[in-house]
Amino acid sequence: MTERDPSGRGEGRGVSRRQAIRGALGGLAACAAVAPGAVGRAQDRPARTPTPMPKARYCLNTSTIRGQDSQVGVVEQIRIAGEAGYDGIEPWLRDIDRYVEEGGSLRDLAARIEDAGLAVPSAIGYARWAVDDDAERAEGLEQAKRDMAAIAEIGGTRIAAPPVGLTDRKYEDLLTLAGRYARLLELGERMGVVPQLEVWGFSKTFSRLGEVAFVAVESGRADACILPDVYHVYKGGSSLEGLRHLSGRTIRVFHLNDYPADPPRETISDADRVFPGDGVAPLGDLMAILDAIGFDGTFSLELFNRDYWQRDPMEVAVEGLRKMKQATGSGS
Repeated sequence: MTERDPSGRGEGRGVSRRQAIRGALGGLAACAAVAPGAVGRAQDRPARTPTPMPKARYCLNTSTIRGQDSQVGVVEQIRIAGEAGYDGIEPWLRDIDRYVEEGGSLRDLAARIEDAGLAVPSAIGYARWAVDDDAERAEGLEQAKRDMAAIAEIGGTRIAAPPVGLTDRKYEDLLTLAGRYARLLELGERMGVVPQLEVWGFSKTFSRLGEVAFVAVESGRADACILPDVYHVYKGGSSLEGLRHLSGRTIRVFHLNDYPADPPRETISDADRVFPGDGVAPLGDLMAILDAIGFDGTFSLELFNRDYWQRDPMEVAVEGLRKMKQATGSGS
């Protein structure tokens, strides 16, 4: 995710929340970030034919079709994801909150999701769980609690945990962040929802895979997990090869997208993301890496492309799913 608001069926139904929580750090080992130049070298290599991903599941992050000014509401998002053929939906809490504020019920939303044949393998929230100020962090944990309660009620199992509030500075004390993440995981265990550390390439904190992996390891929690993103790994300067030091059980959801050669990495933004296969990201290499580490989670299409927002949302959703399947070697 990003396009962060400055104010602002992944799993089958037979998978329990307890099973989801257990699916975390299996072989998380050396986690040093790789030099930015490695990204360019990967692009210079011939494109690798994608390794077909076993049990690949596809999810629609609703930012992809929200349209200008978020006029596509969560009920319509569910309908589109279901009719387009996705396995899951990754909603944003702001859309769920708006739906409830306008008189909708979470129970009804859960029924709509089930009727559409969708799972909720992840959701997007903005709780300030990692900040230094004790009062602000306490309120952030309360927000996280409310968010996770809502996600649990609609059948969700995970929520993004980005470094909200720490994007403007390089936070050097990663051990402190590991302790704060452990607290968030403890809260999530009680709520039945697992917070996923999210890589944010534009941020000065958590811009690199190595930082996020360190915090996951040092949290001391077996349910720690990471939410990577093709665009964010590139934007932050890490190499996709760094994923080889992770276990597939550490990554349950992967944000799938692509990026063009221009603008360059230093100035590229969320709005420049494109459909998988329409850019220069080494997606074939990525699929080979994910296969090697045993990833069998969910690919979630997350885009913020203004041109796509001008198009028919169903058309965008259908094209996005087709191109995700092509990029993952699962057919046309």
